[in-house]
Amino acid sequence: MPTTHTGPESRTDSRQPDGDLGADGARTFSPWRVTTWNQRVLAPVGYWACTRLLIIMMVFTTGENAHGEVHLLYRKWAHLLQNGSFPVGDSTWQYPPGAGAVILAPTLVPGVNYVQAFIVVTFLADAVILGALLRAGSRPGRSLAGAWVWVLMLPLMQYIPYARYDIIVTLFAVLALVLLPRYKALGGAVAAIGAAVKVWPAFAVFGMPWGRGLRSAVLGFVASAAALIGIMSLLFSNSFGFLQEQSGRGVEFESLGGSALLAAKHFGWTGSVVYQYGSNEVVGPYVDVVGRVLVGLSVVGFCWLLLWRVRARVFSAATPADAALAAVLVFVTTSRVISPQYFIWLAGLGAVCVTFRHSSQRLVVGLLVVATALTTVEFPFFYEKVLQGHAGFTAVLLLRNLVLVAATVLSCVQLWRSTVPRGKTGRGASRAPVDTAAGTGG
Repeated sequence: MPTTHTGPESRTDSRQPDGDLGADGARTFSPWRVTTWNQRVLAPVGYWACTRLLIIMMVFTTGENAHGEVHLLYRKWAHLLQNGSFPVGDSTWQYPPGAGAVILAPTLVPGVNYVQAFIVVTFLADAVILGALLRAGSRPGRSLAGAWVWVLMLPLMQYIPYARYDIIVTLFAVLALVLLPRYKALGGAVAAIGAAVKVWPAFAVFGMPWGRGLRSAVLGFVASAAALIGIMSLLFSNSFGFLQEQSGRGVEFESLGGSALLAAKHFGWTGSVVYQYGSNEVVGPYVDVVGRVLVGLSVVGFCWLLLWRVRARVFSAATPADAALAAVLVFVTTSRVISPQYFIWLAGLGAVCVTFRHSSQRLVVGLLVVATALTTVEFPFFYEKVLQGHAGFTAVLLLRNLVLVAATVLSCVQLWRSTVPRGKTGRGASRAPVDTAAGTGG
C-alpha cells in the first residue's frame, strides 16, 4: 500500500516562507525577510555598518560638523527656506529648486541639531542605496559586486559622503536605474526627483531601449519634474535664482584645465587660486581660454552622446546604467568644476552597472576606484599643499585627472561597442532589447 512521505525534510520545505526563487533555487534577498539573508549578503552589510560608523566619527573628530558646509551653508539655507524663500544673491547657491526639499529634510528630524539631523538623513539614504543594490544583485543573472563597490568606495572619500548632500541625490539615480527594468514610468518619475535636486540623475532614462518603455519613462520623468518644480515654485520665491549664480562660475583648480594651469605655475605661469562662487578657482592669464575649451569639450561630448543614442540598436538590461555612467563621466570630466563629492555620483552609477554581470563598464568602475583614492590624497589629506602649488601633490591631482579621462574614454568606447552593431547589418538591426530575461528584473 503506497504511503505519503512526511519526514522532517518535507515538513521543513513546506513551511518555508513565500518568496521569489532564482533559477538555482536561491531565494531572492529581501531586507525585511531575515530568512532570505545569507553570508554573501551579511558580509557587505557588516562592512557597511563598520565603515559608516567610522565616517560619522570622522565628521565630528575633524571639526567638519562645526566648520563644514553643512553647518555654515546648509543650515543657513534651511533657515531661509523655512521663511519661504530660496537664497537671494548668494553665489554659493547654484542648485535647482528640488534641492530645497533636501536641505529642509533634516529639520524634520526631532531632538537633534541640524548637523546631526543631516547625518541621520544621509545615513538613511546610504542604507536604502545598499538595500536596493543587494536586492537587485541577488536576482538571477545579477551580481552583488555592485553592493561591494558601494560599500568600498565611499570610505575612500573619508568624511565627505556624510558632509555633503550628494548621497541623497545619488539615491534617486540608483533607485531609478533599479526600477526602470520593471517599472518604467515610476523609474522615470524617481529620476526626475533626482534631476530636480541636481540635474545629472536625468541621465538614468537616457539609455532606455526605443519603444513603449522609453515613452513611459519619459512621460513619468516629465510629469514628476513638472509637478515637483511647480510645487517648489509655488511654495518658495526666487526658485530659479540659481541660474544667474551658475553663469558666473569660473575654472576650479581641480578641473582638467585648472590642474594644468596649476602645474604651469612651475613653468612660469603667473596666475593664482582664489575662493569665489563657492570654490577655489584659478585666475590669471589664459583662464578664459581654458574655460572656453572645457565648455567646447562638453559640447563635443554631448554631441557624441546624441550620436550614440541615434545609432544604438542592441540594448540589454545593463544599457541604461552603462549609458548613465558614460554620460555623467563625460560631463564631470569636461566640467569647469570637479569637486570630490562628484565621485559619490560615480560610485552609485558604477555600482548599479556592475550589478549586471554583462555590463560593459566593469573596467571603468575599477579605474574610478583608483581615481577616488587619488582624489582623497588631494582632498582632504593635502588640500593646502595642492593650493600652495606643491609639485608632488599637484602631480597627484594631474594623475587623478588622467585616470578620469581614461575612464571616460573607455566608458564611451565600451558603451558604443556593446550597443552599436558593426558593418551594414547595424543599419537594419532591431531596436528591441536582446536581454529580455534580465530586463524583467530589478
